[in-house]
Amino acid sequence: MTPSVTTGGTGRSWLLPYLGAALIWGCSFLFIKLGLEALSPIHVAFGRQALGALTLLVLAAATRVRLPRGRATWGHLFVVAILLNSVPSTLFAFGETHVSSVVAGIINAVTPLATILAAFVAFPSERPTAGKIAGILVGFAGILVVVGIWNGVGSSEALGVLACLGAVACYGIGFPYIRRNLAPRGERPLALAAGQIACATVQLLPFALLDGSPIGGLTPQVVGGMLALGMLGTGIAYVWNFVVIDRAGATTASTVTYLTPLVAIAVGALLLGEPVTPNEPLGGLVVLLGVALAQGRIALRVPRRRIPA
Repeated sequence: MTPSVTTGGTGRSWLLPYLGAALIWGCSFLFIKLGLEALSPIHVAFGRQALGALTLLVLAAATRVRLPRGRATWGHLFVVAILLNSVPSTLFAFGETHVSSVVAGIINAVTPLATILAAFVAFPSERPTAGKIAGILVGFAGILVVVGIWNGVGSSEALGVLACLGAVACYGIGFPYIRRNLAPRGERPLALAAGQIACATVQLLPFALLDGSPIGGLTPQVVGGMLALGMLGTGIAYVWNFVVIDRAGATTASTVTYLTPLVAIAVGALLLGEPVTPNEPLGGLVVLLGVALAQGRIALRVPRRRIPA
């Protein structure tokens, strides 16, 4: 998702688009699984970006939002597309060939922690507080609980987890990059999102053409999953997120992070029949606790030492 510097009042209705974005993004890991039934990870990633770009470009044309024109802006969009779209969408698709959609959805919830870590490096003025450090440590401990580290992790599952964590690391670098290089330019959010997803489509096109993996039967289930993943997950949900930012503020919009893993667990178990072990939802809660600590939603009180007179 692309952050925006736009803020607005809370008087207008924001709850429906907020819940809609949470539902779609939480179901994205289910949609990836459906696409993988017939497509390779690179084809899933390319299809997702192509359908998302088509959706956003049509919306931009319908609302007469002009795409960015400056070369520097397009250069930054190209980098952002690598960090937030091309690489992570491929890594998540590859990761889900080794882990369940439930595990992938929970790992995705670590994104705010990865962003905070990257911001420490990108913005030296942002000093690491006790709450942020504690949140990062708790969040990554939650990942260990999710994978059941005490039971040992097989090489296949470990590869999937590392791929998903690699995607999250890309997100963590990408958001501070936007904050530094794109947010100050004052471009319309829809214009930036459309340009970003279009760049990702161009980046993945040669890899998709060169990928010789056989394409299986394009059943209605596979086609429906890909259409939902691209047009909804990489298209409409972006727009809804901008609506929430405009109507309720960026802080409210960011709390969608708390809902998406819950949706991922529910749809993975109910619709895909994926087994959910007790440590997975428990680890998900630990991850969310870490995010809440790092974002300052739960205050961490550090006792002050009294200096004797």
